[in-house]
Amino acid sequence: MALIYIVEDDPAIREIEEMALRNSNHTVESYENAADFFAGIERKAPDLVLLDVMLPGEDGYSILRRIRNDVRIKDLPVIMITARNTEMDLIKGFDYGADDYVMKPFSVMELLSRIRALLRRTKNDDTQFITAGDICIDHEKHTVTAAGTAVELTFKEYELLRYMMINLNIVLTRETLMQNVWGTDFEGESRTVDMHIRTLRRKLGESGRYIRTVRNVGYVIDGTERE
Repeated sequence: MALIYIVEDDPAIREIEEMALRNSNHTVESYENAADFFAGIERKAPDLVLLDVMLPGEDGYSILRRIRNDVRIKDLPVIMITARNTEMDLIKGFDYGADDYVMKPFSVMELLSRIRALLRRTKNDDTQFITAGDICIDHEKHTVTAAGTAVELTFKEYELLRYMMINLNIVLTRETLMQNVWGTDFEGESRTVDMHIRTLRRKLGESGRYIRTVRNVGYVIDGTERE
C-alpha cells in the first residue's frame, strides 16, 4: 500500500505497470517526461519510483542524478526499467544511485516482487522505536516488550507485528499482510496470517487485545484502550 510514481513514455508498458500496481493495492501516478514527474514530486513525494531509462528530452539517468542530488528526495527508492542490458548500462545506473534494475520485457510477478522487497528494505527503516498501546518495539535491538515485559517472537512474528504497528489503526487485509511480510500473493496461504496472529496474541498476553479482527477483511492494531 504505497504511493508509486511511474516515469514511462511507452503507453503500453505504462498501462501494464499501472494495472499491476493498482491490483496490488498501491496508489499510482504516471508521467511521460521529467518535467511532469518533478512537478508531481513538488506536490507530494512518492514511496517509490519506477523510472524508464529512454525518455523524451531528459533521460532516466539524468532524472536519477537529480533525485540523488536533491536533499529533500535523495533517499527516494528508485527501480530503473530499461531495455538496455549491457554491463556498462547496469553499472551506470547503479553508480548514479539506482536501488534496483528490471529489464524489458519483464515479468509482472518479478516486478511486483522487486517492488515489495525494496519497500521492505526502505520503508520505516529509520524508525527505531514503535509503540502501540503498551507494546513497544526497539528495532535496533530487535526486541519487543508488552506492558514492560520482554516478549520472545520468531522472525516472522516480529516482522508481522512491526508491519502492523507501522500501519497503526489501518485495517490490513490478509492479502496485504502476505505480500508485505511473506512476499507472496498466494491467497490460499492467508491461513498463515491467521495462525501467526493467534500466536502473537497469546505471546503478548493482555496486550494482545490491541490486535483486532475486522470481520471479512483482516486485522488492525488499535493503539487505543478498549474494554
